[in-house]
Amino acid sequence: MRYLADILTFSRIILAIALTIMSFCSAPLHAAFIIYMLGEITDALDGTCASRWPFPKNKTPKYRKYAAKYDMFADGFIALAMVLFFSLRVNLIAGLSMLIPYLIIGLIIEFTVYGKFLGHPDDCTKNCLMKRNFKLAKTIILARRNVYLAILFTMAVWTLYASEWPLLTKNIIMGIGLLGSLFFWIFLSQRRHNISRDAVEIEKNLSKKQN
Repeated sequence: MRYLADILTFSRIILAIALTIMSFCSAPLHAAFIIYMLGEITDALDGTCASRWPFPKNKTPKYRKYAAKYDMFADGFIALAMVLFFSLRVNLIAGLSMLIPYLIIGLIIEFTVYGKFLGHPDDCTKNCLMKRNFKLAKTIILARRNVYLAILFTMAVWTLYASEWPLLTKNIIMGIGLLGSLFFWIFLSQRRHNISRDAVEIEKNLSKKQN
């Protein structure tokens, strides 16, 4: 079971590759929707599995040193694959109108919060917002994450209702999806408020200093 988290993460990369290929061929929309949903489920579960079944410190595989990086890569890859599929196969104008503003704002946030592109709470410049005002930086990052999730949710629902399935099937899937989303929203409540594992430790240390 210790390898389950890694299996889920790497399977998300495989699903993203499949979704990318489907963007350039005549694959049905409902197939792309299923693949994307499977990818999001692996994203919701891999962190929990890693916490539930950790490796002993003296038996941790060497590749686990880069676990945070390949998890972040898998998250970004499946998201970009969905954006690509949606833009090319569903609605190009809507896809670009959601993607371009997010990328511009996202880049501004990256350089403001971390002081660099693809920064991290433990990998940022000395004078960045993360170092000067952690609480404000965290608020900005969480707000960006919510916008990111809203964009991907919109694309997924749009793809679902543009698919070949009967309307009743779409509505049933939508209902199940909303219930599932509510479950994961509650189940992953703590993870939802953490911007990273490293940020959890930073926040604990700040709380100790304030007390």
